Amino acid sequence: MKIAQIAPLAESVPPRLYGGTERVVSYLTEELVRLGHDVTLFASGDSQTSARLVACAPRALRLDPRVKDALPHHLLMIERVRSRAHEFDVLHFHIEHVHLPLFRPFARKCVTTLHGRLDLPDLPPLYAEFDDMPLVSISDAQRRPLPNAHWVATVYHGLAEPVCPYNPAPRGEYLAFLGRVSPEKGIERAIEIAKLSRMRLRIAAKVDRTEENYWRSRIAPLVADPLVDFIGEVGDAEKPAFLGNAAALLFPIDWPEPFGLAMIEAMSCGTPVIAWPHGSVPEVVEHGVTGFIVDSIEAAVSAVAEVRRLDRAQVRRRFDERFSAARMAHDYLAVYRNLRTLRKETV
Repeated sequence: MKIAQIAPLAESVPPRLYGGTERVVSYLTEELVRLGHDVTLFASGDSQTSARLVACAPRALRLDPRVKDALPHHLLMIERVRSRAHEFDVLHFHIEHVHLPLFRPFARKCVTTLHGRLDLPDLPPLYAEFDDMPLVSISDAQRRPLPNAHWVATVYHGLAEPVCPYNPAPRGEYLAFLGRVSPEKGIERAIEIAKLSRMRLRIAAKVDRTEENYWRSRIAPLVADPLVDFIGEVGDAEKPAFLGNAAALLFPIDWPEPFGLAMIEAMSCGTPVIAWPHGSVPEVVEHGVTGFIVDSIEAAVSAVAEVRRLDRAQVRRRFDERFSAARMAHDYLAVYRNLRTLRKETV
């Protein structure tokens, strides 16, 4: 099958540091190539892939100080894809909705995975209009605000085998937080949980320019605590040690998380997850098996005390059964084949 993967340009594929969507696109692309498909990746020029790379920006936009507005770069990429649409059996978009008007004539060979939050008041009219464009959600929870959109599947994210290897014997006596410095990610909760549990907290997090005031006013004073170790952004090379040596990953979110890649990265290492029951969490974490789902600081502190009784080997087994890149790729191939069937029926 000839497949185009169209990635956001904010980060390379895979990202050097923080970046969920581009990381998933990388895992999917590499697995599709391994399975023998002819894959072309539209992404930034500093991406690394075994697929055919079409460079749509010299480098990741977030790391290019000359870039002030990402939209023109994405529009140029969309035009490059449109001009070559006839070459592909499937056009798989990961850039939310900016391409929808231009690709409506190609709806029967297009699929769009929505990676972001959908509980925004501006979105229902858009997806009501483009109700012929096939969409994939990354959790069932993600699609709830748009129940009447043209959903064709839910496909959970998956990780490539070498990314976060299993660690049966963690050496660190600490809790981990991985993600962004922002209120909805629950970093303040994580710090409070660690302090009440009297355990060290290591924070690997990105500080967006839009969150610099929040970082300076709310978080920087908290990370001065001797129990808190802020290490900044980490890439794939650092994640195995960071997550694999943790007693647990804290995921105390306060928003409708569409998926939460950090949860399965931890589970791949055998590290259980302590998370709030928002968004996708109940679909990803199996309470009492791969972690604990809690709804208060007190319950989280109790979970920290209980987390060592969980079987790390079982955490990894459940990851293998549910969240591998191979499973993700096969799920998407089923979606692609269904698109082809729909095309035949409409000819």
